[in-house]
Amino acid sequence: MLKKIDHIGIAVASIEEARKYYEGVLGLKLDRIEDVPSQKVKTAFFDIGGVWLELLEPTAEDSPVGKFLADRPAGGIHHLAFLSDDVAQELNAAKEKGVRLVDEVPRAGAGKMDIGFLHPKFTAGVLTEFCTPQK
Repeated sequence: MLKKIDHIGIAVASIEEARKYYEGVLGLKLDRIEDVPSQKVKTAFFDIGGVWLELLEPTAEDSPVGKFLADRPAGGIHHLAFLSDDVAQELNAAKEKGVRLVDEVPRAGAGKMDIGFLHPKFTAGVLTEFCTPQK
């Protein structure tokens, strides 16, 4: 069962540059920066009312975020993530309803979460992520 919006992933060319806006203009406080080698990204998290803003900086040009930025150099919203009781169950339910999956099975993501993505061509153009805290 989906519980809430967990985070909004925002692709940026540089976390350090983007921090100037999120901290300096919006007044948000950086919670943490984390490398996620399996995703080829560095992430930075800001909490705003119980929803995380996750800045995604590619560590390789061939990463999904690197490819996203190649098409959109200014960056922007990359994905929307929903907190779930069970990522595998959400992925299976979506597949049964005809949605194409990016991930057939959950994988490790940032913030000690298991994650799985749905393809944006089947989700009204929004890359959708399900996430569950790892046990």
